[in-house]
Amino acid sequence: MTNEQYQEAIDWLFVQMPNYQIDGQKAYKPGLDNITKLCAFFGNPQDKIKCIHIGGTNGKGSSSNMLASVLQEEGYKVGLYNSPHLIDFTERIKVNGKNCNKEFVYDFIQKLKSIPEEIHPSFFEFTTIMAFEYFYQQQVDFAIIEVGLGGRLDSTNIINPLISAITNVQLDHQNILGDTIEEIATEKAGIIKNNIPIISGDDNEAVKNIIRAKAAKENAPFIDATLLQSDLESDLKGNYQKKNIRVVLAIIEEMKKLQISVSNQSLEKGLLNVHQNTGFIGRWFEFSKEPLTICDTGHNQAGLEYVFSQLNSIDRHKHIILGFVNDKKIDEVMSLLPDNSEFYFAKPSINRGRHPEDYENLLQEAKIFYKIFNSVQEAYLAAKERCTNKEMIFIGGSNFVVGDFLEKNLECKE
Repeated sequence: MTNEQYQEAIDWLFVQMPNYQIDGQKAYKPGLDNITKLCAFFGNPQDKIKCIHIGGTNGKGSSSNMLASVLQEEGYKVGLYNSPHLIDFTERIKVNGKNCNKEFVYDFIQKLKSIPEEIHPSFFEFTTIMAFEYFYQQQVDFAIIEVGLGGRLDSTNIINPLISAITNVQLDHQNILGDTIEEIATEKAGIIKNNIPIISGDDNEAVKNIIRAKAAKENAPFIDATLLQSDLESDLKGNYQKKNIRVVLAIIEEMKKLQISVSNQSLEKGLLNVHQNTGFIGRWFEFSKEPLTICDTGHNQAGLEYVFSQLNSIDRHKHIILGFVNDKKIDEVMSLLPDNSEFYFAKPSINRGRHPEDYENLLQEAKIFYKIFNSVQEAYLAAKERCTNKEMIFIGGSNFVVGDFLEKNLECKE
């Protein structure tokens, strides 16, 4: 298999299958019927691996990578399934920090041709079964599975995990999950299963009560991670990571109850070496020191509140590059923008990317200093030209903005 053949197969996969990240709501296939048939066709590999299921609006990616790093430090072979990818498709499926083998991806895509026509999997459904099969073939000790969207009807909910966790519940994907925190919490609580411990990382009592009630109904032990106290730190920066660390601590404690050994040393080292052990980037990721350049994939209102609050705590003039997708409520973002900043708005390169000219009226109303660009890279080069070493650059607003930036600049940096 050549690189060209691999890329052709990936391109074909994106074209053949509806992909939520690219196409939005029309690509979303709620329910487990399809993934059940798909898994059965491939011999139900998800039933042959030990899984930990992590959902939530924000923090599930950070928490799953932290947990993977800790378990790797203990010497376990760990599978990790995250979405979306920032640069290359293989980032979604990792074993001990190494991206999924491209040869495996290519061969697995070829198997699409023999799938019964009535199944018609979505992109995410096919990626999910690909991850299960890869982890099974790799004989991982544990597979950490991040929920794609919601919980109850998400493809990943076909697993029967050792432990489940919900990091938090915030307003996001309201067009699919519901208009209120309570409705969204109910969807996310759908990953709770009979007798399987559920960890809750949300401070909101209304959210806790919904998760607790579902846990009681399923006779599932309920663990409130917000009650844990810890001074442990992670190399994943961002003030919000303290809450994710508590979720990871709670998961580790439950694993110990299952006679799974994890030492305090592995816990400390794992939290401090997430980047190195898992290759996870994109959350308060320091791209350079001179000028200080940070990118963060926080993209919903709660995520951006955390990120912009931290930006406000940095006493530097800021050059902020932002871009959004079509379903983003831009007016909510405008009210959160950091002070002492000039802004560079750009269109993410995906189909769902929204051109800033579409919402320029909101930029004018916000009375900010801004410029509009056709691409993230154009915006970055303009910001870099204006930014002194005493100032800083921030890139964010969407996973796809960060992905565009890293794809163009990470290789050059290395």
